[in-house]
Amino acid sequence: MGKNSKSDEIEQRRQKNEEIKDYGQTVLDGNEREKKIQLLSIIGEIEGHEMVSNSKTTKYDHVLPKLAEFEDDKNLDGLLILLQTCGGDVESGLAIAEMIASLSKPTVSLVLGGSHSIGVPIATSADYSFIVPSGTMVVHPVRMNGLFIGAPQTYDYFKLIQDRIVKFVTDHSRVSKDRFEQMMMNTGILTKDLGTILVGAEAVNEGIINEVGGLRDAMDKLYVLIDKQLNK
Repeated sequence: MGKNSKSDEIEQRRQKNEEIKDYGQTVLDGNEREKKIQLLSIIGEIEGHEMVSNSKTTKYDHVLPKLAEFEDDKNLDGLLILLQTCGGDVESGLAIAEMIASLSKPTVSLVLGGSHSIGVPIATSADYSFIVPSGTMVVHPVRMNGLFIGAPQTYDYFKLIQDRIVKFVTDHSRVSKDRFEQMMMNTGILTKDLGTILVGAEAVNEGIINEVGGLRDAMDKLYVLIDKQLNK
């Protein structure tokens, strides 16, 4: 290996480390199957137009261009999404979910510690979804934070947002509209709130997630989907 090749390798590693550090994203290309996988992490709170202080955040304005770049890059074969999120900005989360669902290349999601609130539609936006045995998902109605106008139109607006979430999740998973709304409005689990907590296999049994599994399972499934698309 020449001096320039060694320097190029060091620079590539530096850039990859910076991308992981700054955005939680990198390309996985060292596998025996010679596939290039884009890794996308949805970590902490999903940030919208307003800055979130003192919290780990995923910025939608970083994620959306990266998804467009992934779709446009002929050298990338599939997308692996890792989720460990408490939720966050509804509009931004739905934008990420819609963009993932519209991708032409294979996608697989993996719920790790949790994928709560608006993290639920993001988890279902992939072609196939996994959750680790101890992973959690919290399904609850749209909350109203801060000041708002106490008028019927305000409540109608929030109902419209909630209906969009319900439709997206039910269109991209096996859970029915009635069952999902029932879990949203459940009063018997969360002491001071409405909603339902699902742990591991419960999310699969409810039809929201496809399968219980870990990183190896998610990557194996992604390889299968990539090969299936290439062999069409």
